[in-house]
Amino acid sequence: MLKNTRIVSFCLFFFTLLNLSAEDGESASSALASSSDAFFILIGAVLILSMHAGFAFLEVGSVRHKNQVNALNKIICEWGFSTLIYFFVGYPLARGIFLTGDVSEAGGVNGIEYIRFFLFLGFAACIPAIISGGVAERAKFWTNSIAGIIFVGLVYPLIEGVTWGQFSDVFSSDTGWLATTFGATFHDFAGSAVVHGTGGWLALPAVILLGHRIKRYDSSSIKVSSIPFLALGSWILIVGWFGFNVMSAGALVDIQGLVAINSLMAMVGGTIAALLLSKNDAGFVHNGALAGLVAVCAGSDIYHPIGALAVGAIAGALFVVSFEIETQKLKIDDVLGVWPLHGLCGLWGGIAAGIFGQQSLGGSGGVSFMGQLIVSVGIAAFAMIAGFVVYGALKATLGIRLDTQEERIGSDLAIHHIEANPEDAL
Repeated sequence: MLKNTRIVSFCLFFFTLLNLSAEDGESASSALASSSDAFFILIGAVLILSMHAGFAFLEVGSVRHKNQVNALNKIICEWGFSTLIYFFVGYPLARGIFLTGDVSEAGGVNGIEYIRFFLFLGFAACIPAIISGGVAERAKFWTNSIAGIIFVGLVYPLIEGVTWGQFSDVFSSDTGWLATTFGATFHDFAGSAVVHGTGGWLALPAVILLGHRIKRYDSSSIKVSSIPFLALGSWILIVGWFGFNVMSAGALVDIQGLVAINSLMAMVGGTIAALLLSKNDAGFVHNGALAGLVAVCAGSDIYHPIGALAVGAIAGALFVVSFEIETQKLKIDDVLGVWPLHGLCGLWGGIAAGIFGQQSLGGSGGVSFMGQLIVSVGIAAFAMIAGFVVYGALKATLGIRLDTQEERIGSDLAIHHIEANPEDAL
């Protein structure tokens, strides 16, 4: 009897150990997955942060020497302003998540909620960085910063919220209005319309309300200052874009090689289309690559690579043609062409997902052309109206443009009191 009792006790002890080991294994596996996701998202966030160096140098190369310091300062300061307003206002509005509480509650496992904020901040901070290139050389620093704060704190989070965030049921739920009406939800994997389209269409009113630069349309045209810096900015953006697109998966288990190859193909398509249409103009070529990447974001996870190539090529051609129309025929002085590059190509990217994402064109399906068209155009219209309201109000109250003398001497001396190369002035 005693022997049997010992056997039973041993069996119970053995199975308890097995159960504990299984639970420990599941816990360890869950922790490993969370750590992997945290690292994956962090790398994406850092790559997107690096893209802002690309924005800076793209602008530095496209403006005159007397405005290069201003370009550099704007981008890093706008990142700082964006971080603060998005942390306290924008992120809670878009996602319904507050990070101001106790770290043990808000951080999640491995602080992954903080890392997610870092990633989404990168998208939000693109908005003022995009606008910066359009208003270059004549916008007031602080007034333009106020506009950026409003956009990152309120305007962009509303768009983010109804497409990706806490209010997305209407457009992104299988039972929402869009899906029940057109048979598919709105699809923008990495932000063609949500991020780039928003930035580009917010920039258009700013550029129009500012007016063109002094002597912009005189007989002596204004030249860019540095093709090497412009090209460097483009390359930094290109490299960072693979974090922008691929890491939009949000978890390591969801990473897709398709997103990477489609981003590559669209970049190449935009480059070659711009090369041919512009007759090998260096500025157009390097921006053509960016046009392809802007357009591919939305459908990068559903396109066939050949479809992505076509989407990028159309975007590259669209940028060249629309930039010429905007700046030469319409006389809209958009210094870096941010409206055609981000606004029009972002709009095209949102719509293109409903075309080249279809199975009949090699895509994986699950998208609706009408659904993509309606939401993409809606985002563009909302952003443009918001841009006119915000910049119109600022123009009527604080003023948005440097005075004539400040613009003539350049924003570097007028605002920052130093040249880009101080030693050359000695």
